[in-house]
This record gives sequence, C-alpha cells and structure tokens, in this order.
Amino acid sequence: MKLWVDGKAGSAGSAIRATVKEQVTNINRKVVSRGVRAVNAIRNAELEVLKGQRSGRVYRKPYTKATYTASAPGEPPARRTGNLRMHWNGQVKSENASSGGVAIVAELESQESYAGHLENGTSKMAARPFVEKIKEEATPEIQKIYSEPYT
Repeated sequence: MKLWVDGKAGSAGSAIRATVKEQVTNINRKVVSRGVRAVNAIRNAELEVLKGQRSGRVYRKPYTKATYTASAPGEPPARRTGNLRMHWNGQVKSENASSGGVAIVAELESQESYAGHLENGTSKMAARPFVEKIKEEATPEIQKIYSEPYT
C-alpha cells in the first residue's frame, strides 16, 4: 500500500510544508541570535585576557610622569592607552545554506593596526600572543551556547 500527501492548497501536505517552513525560519533566527551571543562571549574573553598587570619592563608614558609595566615576551600585551582592548568590531555573518538552513560565522576583529605586530612580533620585538588565549577563554561559553536545545 502507498500513502502520500499531496501539496494542494488546503491539504494536509501544504499544512505540513507550511509548519516545517515556519520551524526552519524559527531555528534559523535562533542560530543567528546564538551567533550574536558567541561574539559577545569572544568579546568578554578578549576583555579578560587583555586586562591586568604584566611582568615586563617599567616605562614612562610619553609626555607624562606616569609609568606602566609592559608585557614580557609571550605575555598578552600590556595596557598603555587601552586602545587595543577597547577597539574591536564584532559581527555575525550568515549565509543561506543549500539545505535551507543558515551557516553562521561569529567573528571579532581588532580595529588597531598594530594588533598583528603584537600578536606575531616584529624584527625588533618578540610576540605578545593573545588570539589563542582569547579563543581558549571563549570556547567553553561558545560550546555551551550552541549546545542549547532549539525548543
């Protein structure tokens, strides 16, 4: 015996299709929302990694009598002006997948031109890596966010 549901207007088939489409739309909206929450988790991790005292040399801030302690090689960068810590741009990119779903990329990017020099070092300065530390700090929260049920 064969059983099928046609797609004619007012039939059970069209009602099922409409319900499935509504559920897919709802889940896609939740996925994008979780992407925003993931960006916030990365931002919070970034703030945590780039705060606190460092153990490098003590320098005088230019044009003042104030001093600050720089980071030692291998430590995340020290805060002198606070620009690196405060100038980040987070965004969630979504693309429609061929399956009707949504593919999400949550990213946080530094707006400071010197961030790459601190992360990778230069010919005159050893690296002050911070990207991996931010990822490590944010990963448990992001996994928790994406593990929640879609109810």
